[in-house]
Amino acid sequence: MRRSLPATIVVVVGLLLLVNYVVINPLLAGASEALLRLVVVLAAGAALAGGLALVQRHGGEVLRRSGNRLESAVLLAGMAAMLIAGLYPGSRGVNDLAVRWLVGALLAPLVASLFAMLFVFLLLAMRQGMALRSRQVSVMLLAAGVTVVLLLPLGGGPGTALSMAAGWAMEVPIGGVFRGLLIGVAIVTAVHAARMLLAVEGADD
Repeated sequence: MRRSLPATIVVVVGLLLLVNYVVINPLLAGASEALLRLVVVLAAGAALAGGLALVQRHGGEVLRRSGNRLESAVLLAGMAAMLIAGLYPGSRGVNDLAVRWLVGALLAPLVASLFAMLFVFLLLAMRQGMALRSRQVSVMLLAAGVTVVLLLPLGGGPGTALSMAAGWAMEVPIGGVFRGLLIGVAIVTAVHAARMLLAVEGADD
């Protein structure tokens, strides 16, 4: 009973939110909006609990002088800087100049560096894929090459034509593939989660 009650609540709430997107009903829309607000509150509480657990773990490593003390200290210092910039008296939160400077001067370059490393890893994966001589890898490389050509920064008539072709490719074939992937992943995830919550046999298959 203790296991079935939370599972039943999750399934009922999920079905209610799903039906709200299909059926137009003011009462159903109001209930769905209230549930969404509750979910936001619960998510905020979970994020706060996760942040406190992160501080406890890395603070313990710094105090015990064990593990990666430098990385833990840098992480705690970054969290403290963001909290101070967003919560000091008179702060405007995410619109505060200090917060925007931290995001623009520190977080944005870090994210750009990660994406630059991702490009290098993709080149290495492409090299290994070419060594396998697989048809799927060849199609993927051909699509990547066409996309790179469409995004070349050219001017004049050729640049305009490439820009229009790139916009069409992003909206129609590439956008359709991404939407199909998202829909498929969402359906499979929902079915698998429902089977696990309701303890259906074969959920791990």
